[in-house]
Amino acid sequence: MSSTSVPTDLPGICAEFVAWLATEKGFSPATVRAYATDLQQFEQFLASRDHSMGRYAEITRDHLRGFLADLHRRSIAKSSMSRKLSSLRSFFKYLQRRELLDTNPVSGVKNPKQDKRQPRILNVDQALAVMEAKVERDPEGIRDLALAELLYGSGLRISEALDLEVDDIDLSAGFVRVMGKGSKERIAPLSDESKKRLSRWLEQRHALNSSHTEKALFLGARGGRLNRRQAARIIEKLALLAGLPQNVHPHMLRGSFATHLLEGGADLRDVQELLGHQRIATTQRYTHLDMAHLMKVYDRAHPKSGGTKPTSKGDK
Repeated sequence: MSSTSVPTDLPGICAEFVAWLATEKGFSPATVRAYATDLQQFEQFLASRDHSMGRYAEITRDHLRGFLADLHRRSIAKSSMSRKLSSLRSFFKYLQRRELLDTNPVSGVKNPKQDKRQPRILNVDQALAVMEAKVERDPEGIRDLALAELLYGSGLRISEALDLEVDDIDLSAGFVRVMGKGSKERIAPLSDESKKRLSRWLEQRHALNSSHTEKALFLGARGGRLNRRQAARIIEKLALLAGLPQNVHPHMLRGSFATHLLEGGADLRDVQELLGHQRIATTQRYTHLDMAHLMKVYDRAHPKSGGTKPTSKGDK
């Protein structure tokens, strides 16, 4: 798994908290980096007001509310604002746990009311077009298609895919071992096409890094672990080559995976397990099936629909 770096401009107590998340809580490197980034942004906000998280006992609710107002003025998404507030809430709870603070200034500060938006997805034809994009048949092109196929074929988060190491893939058994949020491991199945493309990539991987010290599954052009920005550009490029009109990002492939499974009749609980969601409500965001599909399901299955019913063994 990739290493965790702490921004150098964070006060010592924040660095201790970030290290605690990695060592004691066992959070993934991507999650720890997200916490560190949120703390860094709050520290920068405080610095603009001649304050610092190092003087944590002097931080008040007004500082938190001012931070949210500043994020709102900068048009930061409400979901991101809530995440940053959650990171700060965890930080101050950590201080309370260490008996460094009596009260949590985040208490009583409500999360911004979220906009109810359905996840953006691709339809089946668009998803397949991305998977079949005409790339150069060089090692990087082979890698790009293997990555896209893994995101769509197995529904992985981009952070999960980029944190994978070579040994996490079992092509013969047809699965990948994934470390999800909260360091919860799950097994994700590999599609037949994904197994083929991963096999081709593993044969070419040495072209980007011939050493045996780098264990990352997906490598960048310089031989190190592929990062999120590079991965986003790869998916964007594949969508462009496929002739898609809209911007496509990695999470859209995961969302398309979930939606297409549900449209195909998969059980919601099964899809929740495949995605690694802790809450069923998170998976339910992908149940925005089109009306034509719903009507077909209703006509086929509902006892009062008037449509054709399945014939039971007792019917003649």
